[in-house]
Amino acid sequence: MAYDEYLADRIRKQLQEKYVGFTELKMMGGLCFKVDNKMLCGVHIDKKFGDSLLMARIGEDSYLKVIEKPECLPMDFTGRPMKGYIFVTPDGFDTESDLSYWIDLCLAFNPLAKASKSRKRNS
Repeated sequence: MAYDEYLADRIRKQLQEKYVGFTELKMMGGLCFKVDNKMLCGVHIDKKFGDSLLMARIGEDSYLKVIEKPECLPMDFTGRPMKGYIFVTPDGFDTESDLSYWIDLCLAFNPLAKASKSRKRNS
């Protein structure tokens, strides 16, 4: 298993409790949750960190407000952090209210986010 199923289940439950329609997409060695066809958040096991991380798309304004928190890491797959995205360490989503905080930040940004261009696949 490439991602933490327990965390994925917790995210599903939170989104269902908030009456949010979502889809799931396995990618980047993890699981991505999408709302309105836009990446919302995800579950990722980071080899450098050695544990499950919550990937959160919160936008640049929220990023600047939370990046200094000890449980926040820049989301960096390529050596260059992605703007408006963070990783949250397990200390940051330990309780359901902690997880809800991050999901609410993601949901607040989602209407402002741009959808990725869909890629055509050659058959």
